[in-house]
Amino acid sequence: MNLFKNLADSFVKEVVDPTVAFAEDSARTVVREVVDPTVSFAEDSARTVVREVIDPTVTFIETQFQRPRDVIEQEQILNNLLTSNGSRFPGDDYHPTDRKNWMAYLSVEKLTFNKIVWPGTHDSATNGIGIDVVTRPLGECQTLSIYEQLVLGTRVLDIRVQSDRHICHGILASYNVDFVIDDIIRFLSETRSEIIILEIRTEYGHKDPHEFETYLTDKLGQFLIHQDDNLFNKPLSEILPKRVICIWKPRESPRPCRGGLLWNSDYLKDDWIDTDLPWRKFQSNMNHLKEQPSVSSRRFFYRVENTLTPQADNPVVWVRPVTDRIRRYARLFISRCVSEGCIGKLQIFSTDFIDKDFVDACVGLTYARINGRV
Repeated sequence: MNLFKNLADSFVKEVVDPTVAFAEDSARTVVREVVDPTVSFAEDSARTVVREVIDPTVTFIETQFQRPRDVIEQEQILNNLLTSNGSRFPGDDYHPTDRKNWMAYLSVEKLTFNKIVWPGTHDSATNGIGIDVVTRPLGECQTLSIYEQLVLGTRVLDIRVQSDRHICHGILASYNVDFVIDDIIRFLSETRSEIIILEIRTEYGHKDPHEFETYLTDKLGQFLIHQDDNLFNKPLSEILPKRVICIWKPRESPRPCRGGLLWNSDYLKDDWIDTDLPWRKFQSNMNHLKEQPSVSSRRFFYRVENTLTPQADNPVVWVRPVTDRIRRYARLFISRCVSEGCIGKLQIFSTDFIDKDFVDACVGLTYARINGRV
């Protein structure tokens, strides 16, 4: 009996126990080297998916629902301000009988550069840009030609070019800049006293057209007003028959020299912000305008753009419906300038899709200025 017990004990000790120990060690090894890393990898992968896929997706979806609410709230703020403040200002009831010649009708003897509220257009030459219906709504900021805008009363043009001298807005391209220059010359030949501020810049992300400064001076030389820091207090009658202040803003080429035929970027400034929210832009425009010197002491042109910019993360990316959120509040902005005490600082006022009412608001305020009502 003891023999069998000893044999059993010996078998357990020499065979079973080592086998069990080996199995346990193997199991621990599998857990340590296979299961644990697999579980850890799965957990890390899950966290990565949450961090890089799910969280951004949730944030994007939340943004799509929140942005329309933000727009509605900000438009309501402007509507409430319009109701409480109104849109009256000195000269608001003035309507030029001939918008094509409105400067002449206001008297070139009385009209000095620093008294003019210049109606301007943003991305002026984008009529017909891109492919109709497909990409055009993404970049078109004006539907009128340059000539039609000038006849309507526009006096500040914002022209963007790329290296081949074609008009562009971002990646979208349009006709050659020759069409812009031809429209300007046509307008100048049909009028006698209208002054134009022509800003031409190389669009962001593009290279300067070759020898473009020479091109501009050759095309417009007979009309160009030399750069002059003393220009701003002069009446138009002392400047005529010169008719065009051309501001050339290259990206890499040398800037125009002081005293030359072309003006450089120091003479036209603004504080553009990239937003599609109307109250935010309205406030930004007002706050930046307040920081500027009065037009009576300013030796550069300052522009306020009553425009909005579509955002890539927004469901509405067409220019027209986005910029219309603020475009209809142009007269309210002028009225608030009066209330906020900065009406004497407003100079260039630009818009998308310019219309008669916008021109009349600018000309009306100019009329009030030269008649001592502001």
